[in-house]
Amino acid sequence: MKKILLLSDTHSHIDDVILKYVNQADEVWHAGDIGDLAVTDAIKKLKPLRGVYGNIDDDKARMEFPLNNRFFCEGVDVWITHIGGYPDKYNPTIRAEITTNPPKLFICGHSHILKVQFDKQLNLLHMNPGACGKYGFHQVRTMLRFEIDGDKIQCLEVIELGKK
Repeated sequence: MKKILLLSDTHSHIDDVILKYVNQADEVWHAGDIGDLAVTDAIKKLKPLRGVYGNIDDDKARMEFPLNNRFFCEGVDVWITHIGGYPDKYNPTIRAEITTNPPKLFICGHSHILKVQFDKQLNLLHMNPGACGKYGFHQVRTMLRFEIDGDKIQCLEVIELGKK
C-alpha cells in the first residue's frame, strides 16, 4: 500500500503546511505548473516525487519532468499530464490515446479547480487536485491524498490549505 499526496499548480510556492503533508505521504505526485524547481527540490529531499511540467514551466523544468508521465503504482495504471481536460471533454492532444488505451487513474492540473470524477465510458477515475499555490483565480488552496492498495484507489481526502 502507498499513501499518495497529489498536488498541482504550485506556481513557485512551497510552505511548511504543504511540507507537513509531504512528510505524511509515501510518494508525492505533481501535476504541473511547478514554477520554481526549488518547489520540487524541497519535496524530493523528503519523499519520492513523480511529476510533469505545465504550461508556465521553463526549460529547466521541461528537462527534468515529462509532458506526460504514465506508470504503474502497485496494480494501478496511472497517467499524469498538466492540461488533460476531464470526462467527455479531454484535451484533443490526448483524446485518441486515452480512448484507445485508458489508464485506471487519470490525473491533470491546470484548471485550478478541484475535481474528482469517475468516467463511466472509459472506466477510469479522473482527478484534478486544484491548486496549492497562491497564484491564480482559485479562492482556496487544495491538494488530494489517497491510498493505492494493489489495484484499489481508496481513502481519498480533500486537503484545504486555506485562502490564498
